[in-house]
Amino acid sequence: MIKKIGKLIALIFLLAAMSVGCLAGLGYMDYKEAIDQTSIEDKMESIQSHEDYVTLEQLPELYRKAVVAVEDHDFYEHQGIDLEAIGRAILNNLKAMSFVEGGSTITQQLAKNEFFTQDKNFVRKFAEIFMAFDIESKYSKDQILELYVNSIYFGEGYYGIHAASLGYFQVDPADLNEAQCILLAGIPNAPSVYSLNVNPVLAKQRAKQVLRQMVKYSFLSEDEAQNIAYQLDQMIVG
Repeated sequence: MIKKIGKLIALIFLLAAMSVGCLAGLGYMDYKEAIDQTSIEDKMESIQSHEDYVTLEQLPELYRKAVVAVEDHDFYEHQGIDLEAIGRAILNNLKAMSFVEGGSTITQQLAKNEFFTQDKNFVRKFAEIFMAFDIESKYSKDQILELYVNSIYFGEGYYGIHAASLGYFQVDPADLNEAQCILLAGIPNAPSVYSLNVNPVLAKQRAKQVLRQMVKYSFLSEDEAQNIAYQLDQMIVG
C-alpha cells in the first residue's frame, strides 16, 4: 500500500514537472516571437525618446521609494523575478482554481506592458519571466525603474509620470509634494479604480496602503508616514 502511494506521488510530481516544462517552453516561444518583432533596445529607446521623458534625478526621492515599496520592495535585490512572490501567487491561484495573482516584479510589469497583452495565463507569465531576465541583463536597476515610471498608465489617458503629474496636479514631477507623490505611486495598481478624478476617496485609501508598505519595509518611519497621512486627509476629505 505504501509503495503504491509512493508511486502515485512520484507520478503526480512527474506530471507536474512535465506540465511546467511544457508551459515554460511555450512561454519561451512567445518571448522569442516578441523580441523577433521588436528588440528590447528599440522598445526602450521609444520610451526614452518621448519629449516628456523624466529621469530619476528629476523625480522626488519619496516618489521613487513609494513605487518600489508598493510594487516590488525587493526590486534592487532580485534578478528580475521574485521567487517568494511567485510562490505566494501560485498558492493563491491554486486556492482560487484560476489565475488571480501573478507576483510580478517591476521588471516583469515593464516587460508585460511593452511586449505583451494584459492576458493572465501561465504561458504568458513564463514569457514575462524570460523577457524580464533579458531586460535585467541589458539595463541597470535605476534604468529599469526610470523606464517603468515613464511608461505605466495612471488612468484618465495619462501614460508616464510626467503626464500624470500635469494632468492630476498641474505641476512638473520635480515639484510634487509628499501627498501627491504617494497618491501617484498608488494609482497604477488599478487606474480606473484609483483615479483621482473618479474616486478620490479610494485613491486616498490606496495612498495610505502605500504608506503602510513604506513603513513595513523601512522606507519611512511611523512619524513620517503619519505626517503624510495627515496631509492626505487635508487634501481629500472623506
